[in-house]
Amino acid sequence: MGAPRPGRVAVVLKGYPRLSETFIAQEIAALERHGLEILIVSLRFPTDRRTHPVHAEIRAPRLYLPEYLYREPLRVLRAWWRVRRWPAYRQVRALWLKDLARDPTPNRGRRFGQALVLASELPPDVRQLHVHFLHTPASVTRYAAALRGIPWTASAHAKDIWTTPDWEKREKLQACEWLVTCTAANFTHLAALAPQGRVELVYHGLDLARFPPAPVSLRARDGTSPDDPVVVLSVGRLVEKKGVDVLLRALALLPRTLHWRFVQVGGGPLRRVLESQARALGIADRVSWRGALTQDALLREYRAADIFALASRVASDGDRDGLPNVLMEAQSQELPCVASNISGIPELVEPGVTGLLVAPESAEDLAQALQSLIADPSQRRALGQAGRARVTARFGLESNVVRLAAKFGLPAAPAAVARAAVG
Repeated sequence: MGAPRPGRVAVVLKGYPRLSETFIAQEIAALERHGLEILIVSLRFPTDRRTHPVHAEIRAPRLYLPEYLYREPLRVLRAWWRVRRWPAYRQVRALWLKDLARDPTPNRGRRFGQALVLASELPPDVRQLHVHFLHTPASVTRYAAALRGIPWTASAHAKDIWTTPDWEKREKLQACEWLVTCTAANFTHLAALAPQGRVELVYHGLDLARFPPAPVSLRARDGTSPDDPVVVLSVGRLVEKKGVDVLLRALALLPRTLHWRFVQVGGGPLRRVLESQARALGIADRVSWRGALTQDALLREYRAADIFALASRVASDGDRDGLPNVLMEAQSQELPCVASNISGIPELVEPGVTGLLVAPESAEDLAQALQSLIADPSQRRALGQAGRARVTARFGLESNVVRLAAKFGLPAAPAAVARAAVG
């Protein structure tokens, strides 16, 4: 548990705000309700044109670092001119050069320049840095914290764990004060690289106030009516690790006599490729591509669907999901979930109890699971109800954020937990 310290915590993010990182925004909002004073530090300016309602609730001011050093050379130069005289500068510069020798990329140079700006411009009342993601943001945070002589802590999630070399993870885990991660699979991997007790499992949790129970629905569709097809929903960025191509192949394997419609929420670089695949498979007329949605619009999609499917896989670069929050969101609306048996997903989806698990990359297994759910509304209802019960009992935001708040040295209970009603 962290000891209470006066002052703010600077939360370092790769980008803020982001539609795809609702779990971070809801955590920041919850920590503010617990009394934590926060400064948000972002390595990039936002690229999403819309935000979620939770972003409007966050009071923390923001500090944006130069995303590319050449765009703000005077700012970087001023930071270096100031920081180079600090006692820790030579030591941190030597650390960065050691990292650069093992990873001689422009990105590594940019991390050091951003760290100089962060260390130089960090308000004096900031007593701790806390970073989300163990790769690029943690490098900036580590250098800046060492320059300022203050502790840093971290939250590790998915891609940042599995695409970062072990030597780098090991050294960062030695340097940080503590780290939390969001799945048991992540915890096992990181704890083996870290000093005893340095890593702790803390689930993101779902803010159930934003995902109240769905209106009562019989959801009796069974795929026999062309006028009332079963709606299969998936939510995720259109990138390799989400396996949307596998899901499309699975849908194409379903019997032609079965009536369904597929809705994909989320944008990403593979959109055109996947649209072309759907056309080649002959199912394009049954597929709707929604793009990125705000949380309130996404909630409407969950409530209009009958089945939630997520075909996660390990990508070619090692990237993979942790425990996707979209699965918790879907289960909060009593949607039966079909998902891949990888990473932290089995911690949430218990086969035959709260959902169905299939082998990653297997379109055949996925098609079989989908076919069974499409044709059986009573099975869907049972899995959906059990899923919501599990999310409520184990994966609520507040029960998990209390543990995180304690690590920041906050009281066990917030001074005030009243909040505005969420529409």
